[in-house]
Amino acid sequence: MGKAGRDFLDGFQEGARSEVACLGSTYPVLTREFWTSRQRQAHALHEVSYRACYKPQLPRLFIEGLTEPGDRVYDPFSGRGTTALEAALLGRRVAANDINPLSRILLEPRLAPPEPGAVEARLREIPLDCPEAPELGMFFHGDTEREIRSLRAWFQERERGGAFDALDGWIRMVATNRLTGHSPGFFSVYTLPPNQAVGPAQQVEINRKRGQVPAYRDTRALILRKTRQLVAGLTPEEHRRLRASDPRLLTGPAAAPGLEAGSVRLTVTSPPFLDVVQYQADNWLRCWFCGLDAAEVGRGITMARTVEAWSRAMAEVFGELHRVTAPGGHVAFEVGEVRKGTVRLEEVVLPLGAAAGFAIEGVLINQQAFTKTANIWGVSNNTHGTNSNRIALFRKA
Repeated sequence: MGKAGRDFLDGFQEGARSEVACLGSTYPVLTREFWTSRQRQAHALHEVSYRACYKPQLPRLFIEGLTEPGDRVYDPFSGRGTTALEAALLGRRVAANDINPLSRILLEPRLAPPEPGAVEARLREIPLDCPEAPELGMFFHGDTEREIRSLRAWFQERERGGAFDALDGWIRMVATNRLTGHSPGFFSVYTLPPNQAVGPAQQVEINRKRGQVPAYRDTRALILRKTRQLVAGLTPEEHRRLRASDPRLLTGPAAAPGLEAGSVRLTVTSPPFLDVVQYQADNWLRCWFCGLDAAEVGRGITMARTVEAWSRAMAEVFGELHRVTAPGGHVAFEVGEVRKGTVRLEEVVLPLGAAAGFAIEGVLINQQAFTKTANIWGVSNNTHGTNSNRIALFRKA
């Protein structure tokens, strides 16, 4: 074990300690609550929704413990960009990749947040008079849908004409996040949480059961309100760090070469877990709004149905991670918990990392007493993977 990794693990004196066997050796397993289970303990800038995202406290634990300001931190399965944004707020340079173009749409604007006044002025410039007939009346009031279609048309026209700028990107990011949800802060009538959009037929059934009809939502007002919430408390120093984060944002397979060899000090990532999450179905409406082909995006996302297929895909990813990791650098590979705990993917991941050339440091299991996710889905705490983060830690010699 390298000194940095040893000192990092030895810093946790409380919690249960055990061992896991791999390739004829044993490695430490630390189980405890590594970060608070309370909600909204991270920066407000993180508060955009995306299915299966982890809390910013997870990457922060490793960023603060295993890197220094200016180091490059990477996430090859970026999702909403939690690792990259947290690294930037902590003064690190960032790199992020995801095969889903929505990932960059959600992350890039938050690395250069605008002033709310500039957002308000741009919103007034955007005409909300789209002549297209509403087709999504199960989700939106007719006037709300016309405004959504007007915003969509504005972004597409600006992109075609080369006029699309950072303000447009910010407004599109916020609007994408506000499309559907379960409170009046979203454009839609009550539906599932905003990270999991249902289909039109399912929404018709939700409306019937709840006896609800979509009410008008003022899209400009909601975008501006969410903007103010996201940038609330953002300090001048944090603005400076975000501007200095030197982002490398990629869109492609996680195993494809994209960064310079030896350029990454730390990777913190969480790949798709077998076939647990249906990213294409969850994001169909967001893809439509952003002018993306949801089916094409879905075909590229790793959705292995067996452990064997998942292992083959992750072996290729580890090969690329070993290439881009600097000597002495680390990989924190979060695999959650799937199939009611009967599949422990950390035990699958450890030999994959070793085969790629990494040294195994150990496993950290974050176990929380309560999560909002468990409450929403009505399952007991520490069941169905709602409370456990299982993280395999590796080092490049």
